[in-house]
Amino acid sequence: MLYNVIRDGDNISYIPTVAGRTALTALFLILLAAAVFLAGKKSAGSQDAVSRKTSARLTARQLSFCSAAIALGTVLSNIKLYEFPFGGSVTLLSMLFVCLPGYWFGLKAGLVTGMAHGILQLIIGPYVIHPLQLLMDYPLAFGAFGLSGLFTDRKNGLLKGYVTGIVGRWLFSTLSGWIFFAEYAWEGWHPLPYSLTYNAIYIFSEGALTLAILAIPHVRESFARVRKLALEIQ
Repeated sequence: MLYNVIRDGDNISYIPTVAGRTALTALFLILLAAAVFLAGKKSAGSQDAVSRKTSARLTARQLSFCSAAIALGTVLSNIKLYEFPFGGSVTLLSMLFVCLPGYWFGLKAGLVTGMAHGILQLIIGPYVIHPLQLLMDYPLAFGAFGLSGLFTDRKNGLLKGYVTGIVGRWLFSTLSGWIFFAEYAWEGWHPLPYSLTYNAIYIFSEGALTLAILAIPHVRESFARVRKLALEIQ
């Protein structure tokens, strides 16, 4: 059995068992390995061949950077600068760090790393009422942060990629709220505009704070230097 069924009146939720968490952990590691492989292809660039020793060094570098982004995103998601009374919170730039692998290594690596982060969130704090809701709220919503990879080589790529990533997350969270959490709509609100507004408030509040910080030249330069390190072949 991979999950336990929890009943609270008419409401049903699903909590992973030990076997379920083990399976999710295995999936997380598989996704992380896939992200590292895709990131390595980006870092290798146009080189036709590298030595076995260099390839191993690349793999270790990509693993370190992807793992660090996931770890920082997870830790910072628990540092809440503000919690809204109706739900949702502004964290300490957690979404930015989940967007970074896409900015560093491109779209594919970013999407897979974001999905891995979503699976980790599912392991840590699951709230599941339907398989499709699980898919939307965890691998898809967090995987959308990898859309930052669309702008990896563009001018102001981090800013553009971050905005695209959080809009992607907002869309998946909105769909989930509209379909599965309509009963929580504010009085007098239709479920769709409620979900659009509810998710926009906390996601874009943190987004605005993050963009204000990234507008500081020294901060942008620091992130650019980190990207150079992530892609560096020694």
